[in-house]
Amino acid sequence: MAKTIRELFDLSGKTAIVTGGSRGLGREMAEGLAEAGANLMLCARRAEWLDETLEEFRKKGFRAEGKICDVSKIEDVQTVVDETVKTFGKIDVLINNAGISWGAMPEAMPHEKWQKVLDVNLTGCFLFAQAVGREMLKRESGSIINIASIAGLTSSANGPFYAGYAASKAGLIGLTRELAASWGRKGIRVNAIAPGFFHSRLADAVIDSYEPSIQETNPIPRIGREGELKGAAVFLSSDASSYITGQTIVVDGGMTI
Repeated sequence: MAKTIRELFDLSGKTAIVTGGSRGLGREMAEGLAEAGANLMLCARRAEWLDETLEEFRKKGFRAEGKICDVSKIEDVQTVVDETVKTFGKIDVLINNAGISWGAMPEAMPHEKWQKVLDVNLTGCFLFAQAVGREMLKRESGSIINIASIAGLTSSANGPFYAGYAASKAGLIGLTRELAASWGRKGIRVNAIAPGFFHSRLADAVIDSYEPSIQETNPIPRIGREGELKGAAVFLSSDASSYITGQTIVVDGGMTI
């Protein structure tokens, strides 16, 4: 018998790892999963933000744990995966959200900044997908969600100029397709979300200069609001998207159409 709509979106008993989950868009998506019933393992680079978020989530009745993690370090990644399996017994969902950026014209981009952005935004996502994928393959079940960006789909002569970030997000969309093709017949779905402009620590540095243009030209003429990524994250994590893999869902108010 087909599931009801409530059953399709229900994440009760599921366990999700969310990287960069202590604040901003990562925290928002983690909260959405927890509201749908999921257990959480949050990863962050700084204890002060992670501890604060864990405390607030637990006050809301969510089952949430956390680990300090640099996603570009394979040892840190494996520790998070091992700790999640030890605590919750399995991993059902991975949201690869941790990311950084560096703005500079291409001719002035320091090599070390380019490399760091690629290490975190692309290699880090691969390392987490690889380690989590090994666990999901044991059960032939799981959903991996890579947080890309419209920067991986389109660019502008008016900036912002961030070659490493754009390249990493375009690469992540390609990685999403490849992992979906590699693991689809083994029960693992891999999709991406490409947000447009939302207020966050990463975006706020350039968002003021973009907002007038967005208000003038976007089909939905505004910056994304708090909570508007929750639905996409829960959808791709749940059985509601059980026949969807290898796709990138763009959440940008129509900017890229």
